[in-house]
Amino acid sequence: MTPSGVPDAPHTLITGGAGFIGSHLAERLLGQGERVVVIDDFSTGSRENLASVADDPNLTVIETTVTGCESLDSIVADSGYVFHLAAVVGVDLVVQSPIRTIETNLKSTEIMLEAAAPNCTPLLLPSSSEVYGKSSREGFSETDDLLIGPPTLGRWSYACSKLMDEFLALAFHAERQLPVTVARIFNTVGPRQTGRYGMVLPRFVEAAKAGEPLRVFGDGQQSRCFCHVSDTVEALLHLAKCDRAPGGVFNIGGTEEVSILNLAKRVIELTMSTSKIELVPYAEAYDSGFEDMQRRKPVVDKLEAFTGFRPATPLDEIVRSTADLA
Repeated sequence: MTPSGVPDAPHTLITGGAGFIGSHLAERLLGQGERVVVIDDFSTGSRENLASVADDPNLTVIETTVTGCESLDSIVADSGYVFHLAAVVGVDLVVQSPIRTIETNLKSTEIMLEAAAPNCTPLLLPSSSEVYGKSSREGFSETDDLLIGPPTLGRWSYACSKLMDEFLALAFHAERQLPVTVARIFNTVGPRQTGRYGMVLPRFVEAAKAGEPLRVFGDGQQSRCFCHVSDTVEALLHLAKCDRAPGGVFNIGGTEEVSILNLAKRVIELTMSTSKIELVPYAEAYDSGFEDMQRRKPVVDKLEAFTGFRPATPLDEIVRSTADLA
């Protein structure tokens, strides 16, 4: 085993490795001497995300989609571990491009699982807190029932596509003994994340730095928990080296809850901005009938029980890091 906890092998494969989480994961593995292969079509990721490791001889970047990668089977066969991070991200893209959302998530996951199955290549499939749907529980745990909204509202296409990814991955584990682990990721934030696709914290930070209004949707009382990307990467690596993880579903996220309105206030305070807060009706921000989750707090006891790791970066430190104020 290497220091990172990923099994010894010719390389570790990261699909979507030029994205926000994927690039931080690639940096971490390369920094510990791993050979890393990144597959990314740069539709939402960017080469700038990998700038710090661009000259690392242990990094190979293949510019293509998962579905269009002709050598995928051999790349996966030579991988010691696969992190399948390629997916549609951001509520704006989800709402505006439901076909792309569904097809990208479902097709790419099916192809990756089929490629990994012949050699039982271990694979980690990131899912999303979105699969918890409209539940109003105080905290979400992996065994909870899931309540998804109607198909007439495009918002739920992402949740359903990620949930089907989970079902398919666990079916491959049950029927083909594929060592696949599912990680439900909650609101990961930090350096290099863009607000371009609707991510709330970088959008607030960009507005605050520019002295522009921070647009808070609805009444701002909806609450979220944020997790620093370094904690998310640490959790993914811990799951990768956990022999008991395959076949399981694990929440990854911070547990410090904050309303979006109070988050906006903290961003303004920490960046010493003169920006104001503007409340924007959902109907103005998105299509009519948009539904949002009122709370989204993970229970991470299972992650800690299996791996000994629990995300713990405080919210103010997360905001400072995202705003590059550290």
